[in-house]
Amino acid sequence: MKIMQSWDDGIVSDIRLAEILRRHQAKASFCLTPGLYDEDRSLGWMDDDREVWRLARHELIDVYQGFEICSHSMTHPYLTDLSADRLDWELRTSKRILEEIFQRPVRGFCYPFHACNDFVKEAVHRAGYRWARGREQPDGLYPYADPLELHPSCHFLDEDFWEKYERWRRGNGLFAFWGHSYEMKDEAMWADFEVMIERISLDPDAEWVFAGDLFF
Repeated sequence: MKIMQSWDDGIVSDIRLAEILRRHQAKASFCLTPGLYDEDRSLGWMDDDREVWRLARHELIDVYQGFEICSHSMTHPYLTDLSADRLDWELRTSKRILEEIFQRPVRGFCYPFHACNDFVKEAVHRAGYRWARGREQPDGLYPYADPLELHPSCHFLDEDFWEKYERWRRGNGLFAFWGHSYEMKDEAMWADFEVMIERISLDPDAEWVFAGDLFF
């Protein structure tokens, strides 16, 4: 069974996340918004009473070394609300900047807020992306009929995570999950997450893959 994971927004807690993933040789795709990074770390938003900080631009290469990079747009808007010109700018400019930073092709996209329609999807295709991730779809089938509608199986904090994992083991050959590292709010959650990653990595029937590996 192939295992794919993707993480959004490029935040400081991704440093700890990436360390865990490397420790267990777990592949992952990170979805980044290059228009929101400054030269220094910056406050992104408040998660209840916790500050969520974005990485500094100069940190990106080291933090995400060895992982797959995809675009999450330039500024994380609802793409379905944008004009054609602004949509094109969000898609093409984010791709170009990420490729300049990482010095490698960026072929994947993640729809901010899962907002997508046929107009957005066509713009994503024209901008040169080969695959795109949307909202989870627990009963989705693999292989995907449309690579611009990659539907994860569940969120990493889904209370039925392991039940779904076992169901996909018996089923279509791919289990995909997604999330944000800031959602791990205390040491117990980080410890539980590492146990989860270790369990998957030790599963002889599981193979970590990048999202792009599914299509080319």
